[in-house]
Amino acid sequence: MLDFFIVLLALLVGIVWVIDYVVGWFLKAKPSINTDSTEATTFPSAPWVRWVFIGLLILLALHLFYKRMNDGMLNFSLVLVVATLLTGITWFVDRYFIAHRRVAAQEKRINEPFVVDISRSFFPVLLIVLVLRSFIVEPFQIPSGSMLPTLEVGDFILVNKFSYGIRLPVVNTKLIAVNAPARGDIVVFKYPENPNIDYIKRIVGLPGDHIEYRNKVLYINGQEAQQRYDAPYVRTDRASAYMPIVTASELRENLIGVEHHLLIHPQRPDQDYVIDVPADSYFVMGDNRDDSRDSRFWGFLPEQNLVGRAFFIWMHWDRSRGLDGFSWDRLGKKL
Repeated sequence: MLDFFIVLLALLVGIVWVIDYVVGWFLKAKPSINTDSTEATTFPSAPWVRWVFIGLLILLALHLFYKRMNDGMLNFSLVLVVATLLTGITWFVDRYFIAHRRVAAQEKRINEPFVVDISRSFFPVLLIVLVLRSFIVEPFQIPSGSMLPTLEVGDFILVNKFSYGIRLPVVNTKLIAVNAPARGDIVVFKYPENPNIDYIKRIVGLPGDHIEYRNKVLYINGQEAQQRYDAPYVRTDRASAYMPIVTASELRENLIGVEHHLLIHPQRPDQDYVIDVPADSYFVMGDNRDDSRDSRFWGFLPEQNLVGRAFFIWMHWDRSRGLDGFSWDRLGKKL
């Protein structure tokens, strides 16, 4: 939801910029000379034409936005970087190369260009959002039930972007190393098979670990991650259609020092697995063990694909259920 408004803002800035330079020349009224006055006058303009054109472009942009989001093809970080650069460059060029000419021409009543005015207004906002989102914290929404019962469909979470190092936006290249991921961390990462898609799982295996998964029990370096039965898990109204859960067992698991809840479906067949985690890679699993596409299916998580560590739920809204999908009891939950 937050990403939607930021992208929309960036699109509006870019659209107005294009309109002013490409279409504006044809729609602006041309000045006429009045010999009886020192001031210039203009013919009446037709502003509705421009706004209709802008409206059509906005509708087209929104359509493409939703299509790209659904296809997992929209790189929002790239959109934000480009929008910030466009507004920043426009403001910089005007500030240091053009503004003095405009000041000298004030007696001729030459107004500040619209594109310069809007760029100066939006550039600081976009720059702040870019810095916050790229280096400090980024919001995500949970689209599936692979992390039940820890995370539900519709949870809006915050991800700490500097937990594992400072990275450049878009290219995701690490500039400064901070901390290494720890066993039990819930991490957001670029899906190795399609980096345009963000995944969220829990780290269970660190570089060099020997991982075994037998009879729905995890073994790390030969040590059992002990499980304790907690309660039956029955599908609630808040469970999404993405996860057709009828019943399951909710357990508490000790990941060699880190306790968390997980779901096991006793009726599902076992998925035994034995592997050694290579250097600079991690073995990740969903808390909904029998309904999670994780390292058991697509392999190891490379260190360079890490985005950050999830730490907070700031809202819950399952959009598939409309207004009924909004819930307060998830607000403020730490992960």
